Amino acid sequence: MFTTRPELAGTHGMVASTHWLASSAGMAVLEDGGNAFDAAVAAGFVLQVVEPHLNGPGGEVPALFSVRGGAPRVLCGQGTAPAAATPAHYRDLGLDLVPGSGLLAATVPGAWDGWLTLLRDHGTKSLREVLGHAIGYARDGFPLLARVPVTIAAVADLFRDHWTTSADLWLPGGKPPVAGERFRNPKLADTWEWLLAAGEAAGADREAQIEAARRAWSQGFVAAQVEEFCRTAHRDDSGRDHAGVLTGQDMAGWEASYEEPVTADFGDWTVAKIGAWSQGPALLQQLRLLEGFADRLEYVDGAPTAETVHLAVECAKLAFADREAWYGDSADVPLEALLSREYAAERRALVGERASLELRPGAPGGAEAVLAQHIRRGPSVAEELGGAVGEPTVSRTGAVRGDTVHVDVVDRWGNIVSATPSGGWLQSSPTIPSLGFCLGSRAQMFWLDEGLPNSLAPGKRPRITLSPSLALRGGEAVLAFGTPGGDQQDQWQLGFWLAHAVGGMNLQEAIDSPMWHSNAFPSSFYPRAWTPGELVVESRAHGLDELRERGHSVVDAGPWALGRMSAVSRDPRSGLLRAGANARGAQGYAVGR
Repeated sequence: MFTTRPELAGTHGMVASTHWLASSAGMAVLEDGGNAFDAAVAAGFVLQVVEPHLNGPGGEVPALFSVRGGAPRVLCGQGTAPAAATPAHYRDLGLDLVPGSGLLAATVPGAWDGWLTLLRDHGTKSLREVLGHAIGYARDGFPLLARVPVTIAAVADLFRDHWTTSADLWLPGGKPPVAGERFRNPKLADTWEWLLAAGEAAGADREAQIEAARRAWSQGFVAAQVEEFCRTAHRDDSGRDHAGVLTGQDMAGWEASYEEPVTADFGDWTVAKIGAWSQGPALLQQLRLLEGFADRLEYVDGAPTAETVHLAVECAKLAFADREAWYGDSADVPLEALLSREYAAERRALVGERASLELRPGAPGGAEAVLAQHIRRGPSVAEELGGAVGEPTVSRTGAVRGDTVHVDVVDRWGNIVSATPSGGWLQSSPTIPSLGFCLGSRAQMFWLDEGLPNSLAPGKRPRITLSPSLALRGGEAVLAFGTPGGDQQDQWQLGFWLAHAVGGMNLQEAIDSPMWHSNAFPSSFYPRAWTPGELVVESRAHGLDELRERGHSVVDAGPWALGRMSAVSRDPRSGLLRAGANARGAQGYAVGR
């Protein structure tokens, strides 16, 4: 069985993420006596610096975690829609979709408060100890990933013509920076130092410092600068200039929170996901549907058979059709019915030997599915994506699909964290020059139709694609995993899960196993396109011709193109910790000892 790297094993701690510098920073914190929460926060802030095209300080962070083997919990670091973000306001502007870029797409930035809340409640280190790594890279520089200049080049004209503050930062000398060169963002370092100073002015107590830094963000200088910047109109995906609706009061009125995860049992495993304000339950629905096909799922020489891919994709289509009809923060989602074995049996009967070309939401509990008008008009094929299939993509106007990072951490005490930060991409919104970062664009995931589970409404969370995972055995959290990838996250995680739990592979082998995903349901990202029957699969999988014969419109992604998975685990009996990370893209790494 081919694998790119060894699965790491040790007893002290493991960090796996989408960038080697973030993993190393997290491990440095573990070596300095910190726990998994300290390490995750340190890694999360470093990711904001070294993967700026995939996340930033103006974004969000949902996470799943367990304290010393206890019950899993959800950290909600996803901000809500501003008070003035009503469907009527957007319709009055002549819009039928929330633009995918610019100020109108901003929700309350949640990453700062999310990370600090996790650090306050479960960490042991001071804010300076965990934030110092990121400040150092922002101030002194870091080697620029090859994808960053490519992203900047794709939106360079937008920056020059309309987002001049972004051009000042990301087009030094009027041109995109060079891959591999040392890049700095000193204004971001200044912002973080200002927040640290505000926190440390509260005295020597660790928690008091964190609380003061939280207030300095949401009620102080940062919130004031955000509101002032949002008053000026800037170009967005609509092709017109619009001011934002986010205010300092919106930021002051929101804070990160905790909630219970959604869980489902599969044999001796229990899988925990974020609730239906995310797409997380779609992984549980896919697994529930596949229970009835357990004897047909097979891996040969580390790769899925055509039968395995076909069944997984057909089940994914059903689960994601339900996501479109039933998931969202603006409704009481019937999760118990959606995850029931009775409902799964009913839906499983729709899976045939040929690829379905329809979007078929179900009727849990007999309720009638209602879809957005944009979906009811029928499928649409997206314009040229401008990059390798399955990789983060940016259109000329700044629209972004599937741009995210991920980090997993486990420590010797049994604490375990899985987090999928995102948003605030350098290309999502113009840079706020006094802060050194931009706002996010997560509101593009709302529908402007009223009365839907995912309708835009003030104070509501968009139905996000961010979807970290925890898995339990014997009631203890033993596995954390996840990936970037927008709508593909819970499809690539399914591939990892099947390779690990069904195919018997270790973490690294399961990550390296060929991946696939379907584009046969509406994208969560502007312009919300979808292509019935389209199946994107790595060429190392078995039977691509057989999949075509079954009616799938197969896109060969090449041998190593899909997913950016990482994972960590612990064995409660032996105390052994393990980790693996994605080799695709040559930047994800696991570290540990």
